[in-house]
Amino acid sequence: MTIIKKLPWMSLGLVIATYSVLGWKLSHTNSSWTIWLLSAIAIFIMNMLLNSPWSIITDTLSMLFKSDFRSFSVTVFGALLFFAIIAWFRLFLLILLMICTIVLVRIDFQAYGFKEWQAFWISATFSLLSLSNGALIYHIIYMIPLLVGR
Repeated sequence: MTIIKKLPWMSLGLVIATYSVLGWKLSHTNSSWTIWLLSAIAIFIMNMLLNSPWSIITDTLSMLFKSDFRSFSVTVFGALLFFAIIAWFRLFLLILLMICTIVLVRIDFQAYGFKEWQAFWISATFSLLSLSNGALIYHIIYMIPLLVGR
């Protein structure tokens, strides 16, 4: 019971709102189950990358810039990514918002004294539950009245 009182509810509320919007959008576009599965996997991986205590990630990222060819490759990939961001700006903003909320939760968990794995599992659980929560709310508001009206 004390862990529930210690949770940073303001930043977790932002996570709930953000991922519920994603679930709403996926439901609204009638996405297939593969898109839902890929979204859930991407959310889990994003939480793992942003909340992991591993120094392996920083070692891997620092290896990208050890040679000229790797630096050039990362630069070209960054330029291609920049044009993809411009082409799909709304999607980019949604992804950026999701990353920012997870980083905010990570900072709050550190301030509240949680361990890295606790922060990961709590934020991943809230993210995935909020994704399904958005889909549930969409179906309650739009789909049930259509079924009842028949």
